[in-house]
Amino acid sequence: VQLQAYGGGSVLAGGSLRLSCVVSGNMNRFNSMWWYRQPPGKEREWVAVIRVGGSTAYDGSVWGRFTISRDIPENSVYLQMNSLKPEDSAVYYCCARKNANEGPDDVWGQGTQVTVSS
Repeated sequence: VQLQAYGGGSVLAGGSLRLSCVVSGNMNRFNSMWWYRQPPGKEREWVAVIRVGGSTAYDGSVWGRFTISRDIPENSVYLQMNSLKPEDSAVYYCCARKNANEGPDDVWGQGTQVTVSS
């Protein structure tokens, strides 16, 4: 299984981007699909998750601005990012997780760069 993330780019603060992550296989084999990001010089942090049952959760820093969704027949997960801020600048990664917690069985995409300028 491979994950291909795309859709990053450079935008001005207040703008929007939509990230996509395509799973080369049946996405329902995974317990959850995640978006993470790694800002320059910082640790990777989680952004949003959508679980197999459809429930979602967000980090507080993106609550109300970002929306995670999925298209099961297309084996794709999306991250709609609105009202972007410079602090949202990071490499964004999608992750497919089989287990309840992060672990070696996680499958990661290659990352897509998001740059927000003021």
